[in-house]
Amino acid sequence: MSEDRSLWQRLRGLLPLRAQNVAGTANAPEDAARGEAHLSQASDALRALLDDPSIPDSVRTQLADDFAQIEALLGKLTRGDLHIAVFGRVSVGKSALANALLGRDAFDVGVLHGTTTMRQTQRWHEVASSGLQLIDTPGINELSGEERERLAFDVAGISDLVIFVVDGDMTSTELAALRTLAQTQRPLMLALNKADRYSPAERERLLTRLREHASGLVRAEDVVAAAARPAERVVVQIDENGIEHESRSEQAPDVVDLTTRVFTICEREGKTLSALNASLFAGRLSDNVSARIAAARHQLAERVIRNYCIAKGVAVALNPIPVADLLAAASLDGAMVVHLAKVYGLPLTRAEAGTLLATITAQLIALMSAIWGMHLVASALKGLSAGFSTVVTAGAQGALAWYATELVGRAAERYLIQGKSWGELGAKRVVADIVASLDRDSILREARGAILQKLRTSP
Repeated sequence: MSEDRSLWQRLRGLLPLRAQNVAGTANAPEDAARGEAHLSQASDALRALLDDPSIPDSVRTQLADDFAQIEALLGKLTRGDLHIAVFGRVSVGKSALANALLGRDAFDVGVLHGTTTMRQTQRWHEVASSGLQLIDTPGINELSGEERERLAFDVAGISDLVIFVVDGDMTSTELAALRTLAQTQRPLMLALNKADRYSPAERERLLTRLREHASGLVRAEDVVAAAARPAERVVVQIDENGIEHESRSEQAPDVVDLTTRVFTICEREGKTLSALNASLFAGRLSDNVSARIAAARHQLAERVIRNYCIAKGVAVALNPIPVADLLAAASLDGAMVVHLAKVYGLPLTRAEAGTLLATITAQLIALMSAIWGMHLVASALKGLSAGFSTVVTAGAQGALAWYATELVGRAAERYLIQGKSWGELGAKRVVADIVASLDRDSILREARGAILQKLRTSP
């Protein structure tokens, strides 16, 4: 999956290029060609992830919903759809703004908090052969609405562009939500809805303040004013008898600036936005897949190490020939290293396994010479003992062998996880860290108890 991962990194790098494209001078042919190239890259990477034979079936089952989303994203790229999420806190007029953009009442609008309880999608317009889809989301601050808030963030996370709606100066909740969304690397716009409530001067001051709040998160030109449902116009007339007559008339929504800005972004870079969104989602899935595979391998490695610990501990304890048990133990450690290499998909030759084992053993001896001295003494004494004392001595020596194998296995696993490398720290530091991280006394007690139990119950 290394080639795919490098592609995710390249596609993630499209975001700063996207900003330059919109901020700079439009060049339609170049923008179109660049967008098509980005779409092709994203589609190839998605298919490679779906078809990757190295992903175990168990991992595919665990991440079934994510893989289904990849299939949906591929279809979306093929159709050329762009998803635009309308996002914000309760009652800022998200649904009304989405309706105003659509030019029809497609989304539910109510006076009560939390009218939008689930994501709703409507086809909006076609720009530069891309079909724009508007997504209305639940409010992010509904009381006891953690599920709705999570849904809103999920929807924003799979959208190509997010319009964050406010109706005044930003609250701390809104600013925190905006920062969280920015961390998803999703392109953002900030729309000041209900702008008709302010005088022109007040509106400009408020837009300036919003741009200050959103600095580094939203580009200044992407902070725009709108009025989804302007207040009715009230006209008072006095007739010839001096009687006042009041008439009211609805005002048309004022979303021209917002619509123009959205269309400009989508026209210049819509395909790049779609490719970016797909690559970001697939990149996260790729990371999840890698983490699941690593966890599965680690669990299997744990079982392999423990099995060899038991085998070595018992073998050393049962061997009546002084010191010869150490030679048998070394062969078991070599077999364990080869087995671990297969678990991590990085096979080692016998020579490579021997070299790795020698490196680890040398570092362990340097760190733990006293323990190895005890091991040799216990080995020598075991042949001179008799009866139950022999069992006790054998149990102690077997426990030391168990502990040594655990250290060897953990060090070999770390070497394999890092791609057959000790990394920048080197073998000495890695082995020392592993020794320091393990509770030696606890392992020895467990090992001694397990070995004695086997010795007493074995025929």
